[in-house]
Amino acid sequence: MTNAAPLTEPGLDRDRGRGRRPTRTATRVVIAAGAALAIAAGVGYVAELGPFDPGPPTPDPEATRQARAFLADWEAGRMARAAALTSRPKEAERVLKSFTAGLDISEPTLTAGTATAGEDGTVTMAFSARMPVTDLGTWTYASSLPLRKQDDGTWKVDWALSLVHPKLSGTHKFRLEREDSALPEINDRDGNALSGTTHPSLGPLIPRIAGASGAGPRGAVHLVERATGEVTGTEATFGKKSDRPADKPVATTLDATWQSAAEKALAAEAEGKDAALVALRIDDGEILAVANSPSSGFNRAVSGTYAPGSTWKIVTTSALLLKNAVAPDDVVDCPKYLTVGKRFQNVEASEHRDATFRKDFTASCNTAFIGLRDKVSDQELGDVAGRYFGVGQEWNVGIPSYDGSVPVPRDQTEKAASMIGQGRVQANPLIMASVTATAVSGTFHQPTLTGAAEDTTTTTPLPREVVSQLRELMRATVTEGTASVLADLPGSVGAKTGTAEVSEDAPNNGWFVAHRGNVAVACVVEKGVTGGASAGPVVRGLLGAVPDDPS
Repeated sequence: MTNAAPLTEPGLDRDRGRGRRPTRTATRVVIAAGAALAIAAGVGYVAELGPFDPGPPTPDPEATRQARAFLADWEAGRMARAAALTSRPKEAERVLKSFTAGLDISEPTLTAGTATAGEDGTVTMAFSARMPVTDLGTWTYASSLPLRKQDDGTWKVDWALSLVHPKLSGTHKFRLEREDSALPEINDRDGNALSGTTHPSLGPLIPRIAGASGAGPRGAVHLVERATGEVTGTEATFGKKSDRPADKPVATTLDATWQSAAEKALAAEAEGKDAALVALRIDDGEILAVANSPSSGFNRAVSGTYAPGSTWKIVTTSALLLKNAVAPDDVVDCPKYLTVGKRFQNVEASEHRDATFRKDFTASCNTAFIGLRDKVSDQELGDVAGRYFGVGQEWNVGIPSYDGSVPVPRDQTEKAASMIGQGRVQANPLIMASVTATAVSGTFHQPTLTGAAEDTTTTTPLPREVVSQLRELMRATVTEGTASVLADLPGSVGAKTGTAEVSEDAPNNGWFVAHRGNVAVACVVEKGVTGGASAGPVVRGLLGAVPDDPS
């Protein structure tokens, strides 16, 4: 390109006195050079619109942080704090309170979605809402939060009725209507009557169980005009009409003896902390007991969302064993600390140099498991959890349930955390009791509370050699590891402890899973610090009180 002009100069010099025209070759070169310049200019123009195009504006991280804080406060019932993050605090607090109280909403789940920045400098955060309506069911919808930067440089949620629900406005509101219907009797697997009086944890669940059978309460959330009260639409309906005789009891898979023992174990050993427990049959997934402390309100046992901590190492170990990435007698060092973007450590900064993988499992060594992260692909934990354990698939338990989530890690730090049941891995006692049952039997059975729920899951049995190794490791955890609280129980009891970090300034949650005979149990104690010390005694209390498995 820089030689284009000089190419014409020799011909002009030679022919200056003769008046000759440039040669055709020289002319073609000039044209070619000009075309090249034009093309180059064109490429530059296109490049400016392509690779150098800055694209859409990026949302200010402070705006998204403010949106998440608003959702967290609203979800937790801290209405005054949530309202303080808006442009009109007094109105926001009044509306948020009246919305949840007027519609009998308790324990909502508000999940932040994608944030987008507008050309006018605003930011919009999408979110999904799951609103449990007491004794009826869950109302689910999507909405969004508008945010605007204030004169002082801070971000506020730009208050509008429509952010609570897109159809809430100055002219329309919502009204909850219930149909009167008597609850049927609820029986256990042997025909014994169950009630919230005899088994307090079942009080909030009985209407859900009855509703699943078609015999429970019915109702609807209607959209109505504020001025006239006229119904203009129905946003959610709950329950269904049924030909079932009103006096016919609803049968469940629960066992009155196990249910009583579970509730007593929580009351005696959870030390007043929020806690939950599930016991189920290994051979068919039938749920024997669902207990929560406190017994009223949120069903942590089945609908809770927790990091499962080291109890998740059952799934991680399965993934490693399935591809022969490790064997129980392989040496896998267990140092005090391991840094993968952040520093990970073992409980109480313990270490076991030159430990075997068996020792790593029984001592619940975080750093050893994290050190094996390259043995599995980024999505492998989630694939194994879903394919073999049914985690993340849709379960039809008989009451609303949360069925787990194992997202693909976003980076190596999150992958390291996933190996030990942290990061974005989510479960609850129902899921972990099922994971335990699957690990020691090899076959996933969808948990059920009614025995008649449709199973739409698709899973693959674990290989027999993997099951044998998992049983051996869980048994060793009782006889020589962190689950020694069960060591004096008769029979071949196996277990796994777990400690799950919640935040830097909050005590850890304690986890404990176990199996004996045909029963698998899982327990979580919020702020229990360690699983062996907090959830372990609860499971010990249950298994010690019920020595025999149900038929």
